[in-house]
Amino acid sequence: MNVLFIEDDPMNRRVVRDMLDVAGAAMAEAEDGPTGLAMIDADDYAVVLLDLRMPGMDGLEVLAQVRSRDDAKARVPVIVVTADTAPDLRTRCLAAGADEVLFKPVAMDALFDAMGRILARDEDGGVIA
Repeated sequence: MNVLFIEDDPMNRRVVRDMLDVAGAAMAEAEDGPTGLAMIDADDYAVVLLDLRMPGMDGLEVLAQVRSRDDAKARVPVIVVTADTAPDLRTRCLAAGADEVLFKPVAMDALFDAMGRILARDEDGGVIA
């Protein structure tokens, strides 16, 4: 499985990379939104993990650009990974097109559970039997 993590903090990327290594998943890394968008253009990812607070282009703008595409990559599963705990944040992220929202520090079981639920859906949002 190929995963992209768009996150400006190298330590956060390392922690998640170590978690994904346990599952045998490959993780590509982007340290900012524009780089992440270019990587989505260039490759296919099973899941995109996306930080919200990044310099230059925040995660909600990255998410908006992904969801506004006119190709299949507009539907890539996106899990927001954030330290922001605003009361309405989860609702705003889901309304913007995120598939899931996880709060830092991310626990390995929470990450794997979220990825499993998302990857088990069909194109219409139903569960694949």
